[in-house]
Amino acid sequence: MDERRGAGDGAPPSSAVSMRGITKRFPGVIANEGVHFEAAAGEVHALLGENGAGKSTLSNILTGLYRPDEGEIFLHGEQVDFHVPRDALDAGVCMVHQHFRLVEPFTVAENVMLGDHRGEGRAFRLRRRTIERRVGELSKRYGLHVDPRARIWQLSLGEQQRVEILKALYREARILILDEPTAVLTPQEADVLFETLREMADEGRTVIFISHKLHEVKAVADRVTVLRGGRTIATVSTEDATPRSLASLMVGRELAAEGSVTRAQSEPGEAVLELAGVWAQGDRGDAAVRGVTLEVCAGEIVAIAGVAGNGQRELAETIAGIRHQTQGAVRVGGRKLRGDPRAAQAAGVAYVPEDRLGTGVAPGLSIATNLVLRSYREPPASNGPLLRLGAIRERAVDLIRRYAIAAPGPAAPARLLSGGNLQKVVLAREFSGKPKLVVAASPTRGLDVGAIETVHAYLRDAAAEGVGVLLISEDLDEILGLADRIAVMYEGAVVGVTARADASVEEIGLQMAGGHDPRED
Repeated sequence: MDERRGAGDGAPPSSAVSMRGITKRFPGVIANEGVHFEAAAGEVHALLGENGAGKSTLSNILTGLYRPDEGEIFLHGEQVDFHVPRDALDAGVCMVHQHFRLVEPFTVAENVMLGDHRGEGRAFRLRRRTIERRVGELSKRYGLHVDPRARIWQLSLGEQQRVEILKALYREARILILDEPTAVLTPQEADVLFETLREMADEGRTVIFISHKLHEVKAVADRVTVLRGGRTIATVSTEDATPRSLASLMVGRELAAEGSVTRAQSEPGEAVLELAGVWAQGDRGDAAVRGVTLEVCAGEIVAIAGVAGNGQRELAETIAGIRHQTQGAVRVGGRKLRGDPRAAQAAGVAYVPEDRLGTGVAPGLSIATNLVLRSYREPPASNGPLLRLGAIRERAVDLIRRYAIAAPGPAAPARLLSGGNLQKVVLAREFSGKPKLVVAASPTRGLDVGAIETVHAYLRDAAAEGVGVLLISEDLDEILGLADRIAVMYEGAVVGVTARADASVEEIGLQMAGGHDPRED
């Protein structure tokens, strides 16, 4: 259909959201340029686009965080002008962000009421049981099972997401925006979420679903709007679209559909990583890694599946020497490591952390400096105690070209790069050191389909050259497309290891949830 539908006076009666000619400029960047977006009451409408396509800016405008420089917004046929987020909340617009906005020491009911200014929030202490009962009723009605009296820190990430949705339902939101809502869910939890979203749409609500997972868009959405370069490219019915066609609209060229490329099974070599009964503490002093025994061979990709927060980050940091193991042994190439990053690097460990901006790069330093952080002590980057700045710059220029990093130049600060290009900087730095083992933690989280394809190619090429790869991911499509073997972590322990040929999405999903299927709640 034509995304410009409703250009006359007043939005069409069936339209719950109509954003027309939305333009938003930032210094040196046009984030949205004449965007047209329309979602009907009673539909799940997906919003797709590469990183930097303008999805977040458009969502922030609809939720009142930004004001458009040009354009108009209509809700249910009436023009609105949001000055602050409170205006959008009062108009029934709520957003569930990818990173939850919950207060961990508070209970579920307290978080649901937090910020509610309609009167009940201020009377929470006087009406605690009544409000807890109402939250419990909403939880049961929509299949969002969670204890209203439980504290947030006691909940899984999937349960925390339910709390965020309950906040919107309690405030009687008519328009709900969800940003990458399945990033922290098992397949079973994602199915439950989709059922809830469909039920909300059946009640006449509007659900705007932002995701990079094209098969999920096909599964839950009625229509899809694609943004590219800050502009509206098309709005299509999901019945008339395929993952391949949607991917092509997103990037402007033919692209393999998500999950369509499966890596050929390889013949592994000798073990490059050996974990023997490894234990490690988390940031709170508890045991985050519990007796993990696993090996990765040369030329093999072993994936660790699991919902975020089950010890995967701590295990990756232990292998990379950033975190000390309290028991057990970590060996790389037969060399025993003892919690020293430089020793791990010397043994041939390359580390791609899940937090690319906070841990993977130094955002205030130049791209050239970030690219040499692994090798600045060695020739040709240095001559004894002195850095050779010319050689560092030449190397950066070469890596920027080889890894197709879209950057103003090697002297530009890393913080100016998009998420996909930041990840290319990390991969270029780590892979150029000719490692024996690559530990890649959530390497494609938050990336668009084009950047994901590039990262996957790097990992496949590394394995083809005899490098062992330990891939940590919550995306089962990614795991099934890349891995030779799949290990599942739950509450810090490896609860199963399966060859890809024998792997079942259903079984892996149940192992990720500790053997519990949320659809049985």
